[in-house]
Amino acid sequence: MTRDICLVASGDSRLPANRVCWPAQEQLEAKVVAAFADLGHRVVRGHPVDPAKGHGFLDGQAMGIEVFRRIDPDAPLIVAEAVWQFTSHVLPGLTKHRGPILTLANWSGQWPGLVGLLNLNGSLTKAGIPYSTIWSEDFEDEFAGAALREWVTHGRIAHDVSHVRRYDGCIWPDQATAAARGARLGADLRRQQAVLGVFDEGCMGMYNAIVPDHLLHAVGLFKERLSQAALYAAMLGVEEETARRHLTWLRGRGVTFNLGTDPDTELTEAQVLEGLKMYDAAVRMAAEYGCAAIGIQYQLGLKDVCVASDLAEGLLNNPDRPPVHGPDSTILFEGLAVPHFNEADECAGIDALITNRVWADLQLDPSTTLHDVRWGEHYAGHGLDEFVWLFEISGAAPASHFIGGYRGATAERQPPMFFPRGGATLKGVSRPGEIVWSRIYVEGQALHMDLGSGGAVALPTEETERRWQATTPQWPIMHAVLYGVSRNQFMAAHKANHIQVAYAPDAAQARRALEMKAAMANEMGIHVSLCGDLDDSLDRHQAAAVEPEESRA
Repeated sequence: MTRDICLVASGDSRLPANRVCWPAQEQLEAKVVAAFADLGHRVVRGHPVDPAKGHGFLDGQAMGIEVFRRIDPDAPLIVAEAVWQFTSHVLPGLTKHRGPILTLANWSGQWPGLVGLLNLNGSLTKAGIPYSTIWSEDFEDEFAGAALREWVTHGRIAHDVSHVRRYDGCIWPDQATAAARGARLGADLRRQQAVLGVFDEGCMGMYNAIVPDHLLHAVGLFKERLSQAALYAAMLGVEEETARRHLTWLRGRGVTFNLGTDPDTELTEAQVLEGLKMYDAAVRMAAEYGCAAIGIQYQLGLKDVCVASDLAEGLLNNPDRPPVHGPDSTILFEGLAVPHFNEADECAGIDALITNRVWADLQLDPSTTLHDVRWGEHYAGHGLDEFVWLFEISGAAPASHFIGGYRGATAERQPPMFFPRGGATLKGVSRPGEIVWSRIYVEGQALHMDLGSGGAVALPTEETERRWQATTPQWPIMHAVLYGVSRNQFMAAHKANHIQVAYAPDAAQARRALEMKAAMANEMGIHVSLCGDLDDSLDRHQAAAVEPEESRA
């Protein structure tokens, strides 16, 4: 490898976010430069810092194309991320880059750099672009140091992914009946077909979140391409009285709304009501178009028009939600969730629909959500001594996942940096319990699913608060352990910024649900891989008697 290495940094498209997050990126790049200098290599930025903008990110697709025109296509290249980034800013250039590519991020929860890294990795995987990847707090640890040495020597990094194995039929001999049930569900979906309502594709440059139509059609799913403009128009048709009825329903269930009077910095009642109009309109449109699941992009487009979509999204994913009446006064989707895939992530939409069908067939609560893989740390105490992930999304988690349900939920204003017109989050702490986690992604012109088991664990109130303050305190949080999967194994194999989670009442029912889900996806033609120890259970990690402090009387 040549001694000079080119570095680029993809950022947000929103100027306030890039300015606020730029100091963290500067710190990361300084550590990267020092780490490679120790290895005898110079890192040179492929684009300058813009003093007028106040940051040095690539902040648009056209800008990225222009920058890559000046980069030697055979040079070793680093894409360094300490922030959420739009993969579209660098993907055009990376498609024609011939030199070795290294994606890297700081191990920090402050800004979603790890989320950006995983999105970039998933997008490169879908695009068929070879890359290596690494992550570290300071790039001085042995794990990162050895990886960097391997990359400068061989142009690639080989990580341990021994926790992943291909699904080849029934996982447990005593679950053959469950496997057969899952396969029948998969065959039924392919035969009967279903519609995914997509309110505009390609949210925030997430190339990995767009599933090509021919891959969807092969598994029995078809896109109804809906417009966010149509959703906004439908919101305008929802009466104020209807939104207030939804608000009264939520307050009656115990949701706390942290309201203020300054719409620029605080959550106002008007913002909450507008979000509930979006919820009502989304349910109506899902019914009108016969959608089995829907996904709202929001972040590009609607953010400049109306409040954030997360309160609406969290309600949609919960069967227990404010009733929405159709034109003939019947309740739409009565007693059912309307599965929603955040940020129009179509891979998550397929996953949510499969989960919904399996959990409903087992008569389990089908509430599901996707979280960002935000960060994590080792934690010792409170019955634990292991790595605990922090999964966090911008409010679109169902209250049925929270300690205390709706009573444990609060609604706070979305951060102005990302959401200029505000809107309510649906915030809570995920309750302890068994979870099944998964991720669908595109690789080699085929759909793949990684599937595993884990547990949401209880942490003390002060540790939860510390983790919130290290990330985004307005957003719902899950403390999770993934059975038989280390931090570095997960990062090496996971090909998306999102992870799908659903609860099971106990370990036995989690295994049954996982068996059915694997069989259903396999029958649909999805390549299924099993991850980690599927025979583990939460009581081996944290005693069942340990209760979260928030739930104690």
